[in-house]
Amino acid sequence: MICRKVMDILEENYPEKYALAWDNVGLLAGRDDKEVARIYIALDATDEVIDAAVSWEADMIITHHPLIFGGLKRIHNRDFIGARILKLIQNDISYYAMHTNYDVCRMGKLSGEKMGLVNPEVLEVTWEEEGPSGIGVIGDLTGEMTLKGCAEVVKSAFVLENVKIFGSLNCKVNRVAICPGSGKSVIDEAVKKGAEVLVTGDIGHHEGIDAVARGLAIIDAGHYGVEHIFIKDVARQLDGKLSGVQIMTAPVVHPFQII
Repeated sequence: MICRKVMDILEENYPEKYALAWDNVGLLAGRDDKEVARIYIALDATDEVIDAAVSWEADMIITHHPLIFGGLKRIHNRDFIGARILKLIQNDISYYAMHTNYDVCRMGKLSGEKMGLVNPEVLEVTWEEEGPSGIGVIGDLTGEMTLKGCAEVVKSAFVLENVKIFGSLNCKVNRVAICPGSGKSVIDEAVKKGAEVLVTGDIGHHEGIDAVARGLAIIDAGHYGVEHIFIKDVARQLDGKLSGVQIMTAPVVHPFQII
């Protein structure tokens, strides 16, 4: 199957038009006429991911986060991004990213399902042309519980060893907002929509304590901690749709350690 056919299948569910204006999605390196027999799926196009794909003789890599965000004036081995692009091209690997278009069309809904939320709705609407869709989800737990208990649900849902919490562990919560990835920008929307806790990542000291002062607890599960669900989800969706194509997924490896 050629690369552009794989892209067509992905874009049936995740059209590029849903991506936010600042984002960079789609085919970022390589050939759209490349014959694809092996696809490697990961969250980021790190050196380890590219090396694993090369070792496996992958024809295509699909990631959530784009390797290229801004404009590039030079591509050479003295720059780590350039070196990765060179390795992709040298090994004839087509590289495709679907970031906020996947977030808008799928990530929020999927994370809400993982948490077992009832009555879910879009947290921050970014697209209304074909019904409201956007970033994150907000809904209710199946019953009120403590913030500590909610954190345990998060750890179980996303297979995490730990999370960071802003707020009293004994306070009661029921209405939950989830924004996989970096959720600083949705704090206002979460407060506006009555969330009692926001599950997200990349929350700094000031964002955390200020949110608590506004009545919103925070469970920081890490940027990677929630978004790694992309890997298995995309693999599952592609499995069976691509005749004669093998799919391999990157192992879940958190980018930092807590000791």
